[in-house]
Amino acid sequence: MSTQPVSVPLLIACALGIEHFALRLGDRGGAGGPVTVLRTGMGPKAAERSVSRVLADPAFGEAAVVATGFCAGLAPGMHPGDLVVAEETRDPDGTVPCVGTDLLVKELVRAAPGRTVHTGPLTGSDHVVRGQERSDLLATGAIAVDMESAATLLSAVRTGPRPVAAVRVVVDAPEHELVRIGTLRGGISAFRVLRSVLPAFYEWHRSLLLPRR
Repeated sequence: MSTQPVSVPLLIACALGIEHFALRLGDRGGAGGPVTVLRTGMGPKAAERSVSRVLADPAFGEAAVVATGFCAGLAPGMHPGDLVVAEETRDPDGTVPCVGTDLLVKELVRAAPGRTVHTGPLTGSDHVVRGQERSDLLATGAIAVDMESAATLLSAVRTGPRPVAAVRVVVDAPEHELVRIGTLRGGISAFRVLRSVLPAFYEWHRSLLLPRR
């Protein structure tokens, strides 16, 4: 019976250059093990390829994986800069339950004070969702949608058992639709929030390093 912490890497996956930039600007202190921030490229296929390639490296054999970046909120009352912690990710290829949701919520409240944190299913799409399609996805029980989280987590668990989570920042909501990702008026707020989330990811990661009993 080991009482030593188990050192596992943390892989943080995002899609866009602006997301990667926000995370690079974040607080990099306090990680409980080696951390890699991976820019996968946009869309589920790019996420699947990038994550599968990294996790094929034996050094990442037991890596914990967090999918992050921006998302579209589906529920009325959501605002740019709100946070979404997935209880599970969904897409046509499968559903993946997330680990440590309650801890992430607690740590995100601390890391981004004043921001609303939503929990629930996060659904995947291979295109930008607007209008009626947003309402249709809300009717399935999902609270937010993005293009990479579901593919990222499904690829992660297919390569072996590991803790996974998805945390997204709302940049586009029913009452605040973006014309395109570049029109980041609300996105300035979302960018600042994304820049602040790393300490929450590190606390989640450290919780996985507790002594095994």
